[in-house]
Amino acid sequence: MMSFPRAVPRGELTSVELTWIEKRIEHRIRFGRAVHETIVNRRRRVLAFAPDSVFAFVRWAANDFGTVISRIDIVRAVRPREPYQTLPHIRPGGEMLLRITGWDKVERVLQLIDAIEAIGIHPADAAPDYWRQSHNRLVAGGAPRAYSLEQHQAFRLRKRATS
Repeated sequence: MMSFPRAVPRGELTSVELTWIEKRIEHRIRFGRAVHETIVNRRRRVLAFAPDSVFAFVRWAANDFGTVISRIDIVRAVRPREPYQTLPHIRPGGEMLLRITGWDKVERVLQLIDAIEAIGIHPADAAPDYWRQSHNRLVAGGAPRAYSLEQHQAFRLRKRATS
């Protein structure tokens, strides 16, 4: 079990409830840097994320006839008193960077994540605008652009200049 970070009070964390029931429900984190984990039982646990951290939450469920839902949300954990969108299984909620439903599109987002990792970047460090642009292109039926090292470097320089 991870412990709470000393710099972030427990009430400022964003928690995500994860569930795994074989062949029925899978709620998991695809990427993100959790700062705390609570194991509820062998099928459930809760991860907590510090403000401004980005994570991907994958939800899949099936019944006797096949897949019922396939979804991925890429979310930025919000700071206290910052506006946010509510989401199932995420407390209090977060800033939605990407929200995709349907296996074909979810699979495409997972491929984008794999490609970012392949160039040596942790997907949680990618520019939030990249996830928003990918969301918009997928929803419109288009193909998202690949994330590049040059794009990442520009994002890091812009972030450093505004800090």
